[in-house]
Amino acid sequence: MIDKDTLKNELTIDQVFGLVAELGGDPRMGNGSFVSRTICHDGDSHKLYYYNNTHLFKCYTQCPEDSFDIYQLVMKVKSRELNEEWLLPRAINYVARYFGYELYNDDFSDLQEKLPDWEIFNNYSRINSINDKQIVELKTYPEKILQYLPTPRITPWEQEHIDTEVMKYHGIKYDPVAQGIIIPHYDIDGNLIGIREKTMVKEEEADGKYRPAIINGVMYNHPLGFNLYNLNNSKEAIKIIHKAIVFESEKSTLLYASYFGKDNDISVACCGSNFISYQANLLLSLGVTEIIIAFDRQYQEIGDKDFKRWTHKLEAINEKYKSLCQMSFIFDTQHRLEYKASPIDQGPELFLELFQERIFL
Repeated sequence: MIDKDTLKNELTIDQVFGLVAELGGDPRMGNGSFVSRTICHDGDSHKLYYYNNTHLFKCYTQCPEDSFDIYQLVMKVKSRELNEEWLLPRAINYVARYFGYELYNDDFSDLQEKLPDWEIFNNYSRINSINDKQIVELKTYPEKILQYLPTPRITPWEQEHIDTEVMKYHGIKYDPVAQGIIIPHYDIDGNLIGIREKTMVKEEEADGKYRPAIINGVMYNHPLGFNLYNLNNSKEAIKIIHKAIVFESEKSTLLYASYFGKDNDISVACCGSNFISYQANLLLSLGVTEIIIAFDRQYQEIGDKDFKRWTHKLEAINEKYKSLCQMSFIFDTQHRLEYKASPIDQGPELFLELFQERIFL
């Protein structure tokens, strides 16, 4: 067991770097520090610095605090993303789960849930910075980890029109102990690098529907920012068509393959609403000439605060990558998509409409 202060101080700079990448910071390694996008207040400039000697972040733009730690950063990011207040115990729990630590409960009385008793493991084995491009070697796992998990019919996903054969092709399984859908993640070369789980327990969705899977006491998490889900399957079609569609969730790529066929699949998922340089470089390495961002609808009304924030975010993505390839955006302006829906959630016909109407900035 470990207390929250020891946990914070024992994290290596590479580990914090990986977590910030998963939070959408697009970090860039320096000497004893790194700089990331100002995700602390949803900014776009790379002016959020992490200093390894103090284990603290410093925002050089809008944040009022002189400095803050990894827990406070998680509180800021998650409160904004989920539009609900994340208090300190929840942020500490999140960080501990991510790195596989069991915490003493003496630090805060309202953090009751025990974490599995195993030691920290490395999400990735090496991160270097060469000419502002990270070289990342992700930890890999043997396929036999998955062989004992059942592969029943996933009725809720079938009802959402995900084809059974597509789920089988992607290795989707079910964990009867955790009551979650198991989603294996592979790198571009087909190596198993992590396993995610979508909880089917309503009461657990408050902390997020998706989480790293725990199988036989081991958590199979990985830094999501250093991979694109389904790229191992879609890379050949992407090479031929020179286009890639970037969804938020794994489920959207499964729907795409169900509607349009595995051989025509040019979809990937960034597993969140952030698209960072490393992920863009994965697609550029395949010769893409257009990247199509197909994120979930994150606003309720045209012109409301969320709409303005969302359009600003997409404009920033375009500005960042437009010199490398054509960027386009599937963006519903006619209230056809439900709030928080993926562009493909409501059927292939509507998706094709939105695809044809995609916006080129």
